[in-house]
Amino acid sequence: MPPFTLRINGASRRVDVPADTPLLWVLRDTLGLTGTKFGCGQSLCGACTVHLDGAATRSCVTTVSEAARAASITTIEGLSPDRSHPVQKAWIEEEVPQCGYCQPGMIMSVAAMLKQKPEPTDADIDAALGGHICRCGTYQRIRTAVKRAARNAAGPQGPRQGGRRRSDAPPAPPPGPPKPGGGVR
Repeated sequence: MPPFTLRINGASRRVDVPADTPLLWVLRDTLGLTGTKFGCGQSLCGACTVHLDGAATRSCVTTVSEAARAASITTIEGLSPDRSHPVQKAWIEEEVPQCGYCQPGMIMSVAAMLKQKPEPTDADIDAALGGHICRCGTYQRIRTAVKRAARNAAGPQGPRQGGRRRSDAPPAPPPGPPKPGGGVR
């Protein structure tokens, strides 16, 4: 049983556990990082989601030997110690949690998605959160919080579009003359 060195939340941590130990149990039981939750142990609920090299990963089915190959592991504790990450702020502002058990995994998945897709569509949100289970049923508040987080992350200039901020984009053309009949078709 060789020891493993993991880079977790910016710090190197050495753990002496069997190679097939799930990362979830290393985080929770060996290192005391209990923000990552156990839900199912089969990668079905998303409560255990962490980032491996920035990608949302289910830690209940990822062994410590697999995780040791990652350059970085980020848990909910490392996302932002003071809850200032845009996703965490949006979750609080939208009052998403009820019991809160599933929220760390959802927050981690959304944070990873927003790095790849700063202006997510509903389909993007569905894909990022597919397989996450919220037994309290706060899905509408979660969707609203994801959209708020995207706006918050973009800052006052708005989300990026094609590598340019909205304020840098050319102005929209003026509206044309009214349509005959006065209505929108």
